[in-house]
Amino acid sequence: MKRFSEKYIITKEMEWEELGGGVSRKFLGYDNQIMMVKVKFDKGALGSPHQHFHTQATYCVSGKFEFEIDGEKKIIEAGDGVYIEPNLMHSAICLEEGILIDTFSPVREDFLSGNEVSYFGDQS
Repeated sequence: MKRFSEKYIITKEMEWEELGGGVSRKFLGYDNQIMMVKVKFDKGALGSPHQHFHTQATYCVSGKFEFEIDGEKKIIEAGDGVYIEPNLMHSAICLEEGILIDTFSPVREDFLSGNEVSYFGDQS
């Protein structure tokens, strides 16, 4: 089934979807081939180690994060990007409150259907 988001996504008109563990998101656009998501992290929020078959590219809008991809750790700050190949184990810890823009291909059907497994938490 073909899915489309709205043509224009005005984020100030949208509520944050709370995911738990100090993480919330807004969908910025999607179809069957691609999805873009704005994700807000509180300091200490954690994206637990996980993997998926989607290609992922992430842009750091603000804050500071420690990413680990396939066993390699790197500090990412505003203006930096991350590329994650399909099926690689990855995680992130928010060191300073911030926002990431995640892009996935193909679309994350699990996000839209509500059947996703939560991998967010905090370090406490």
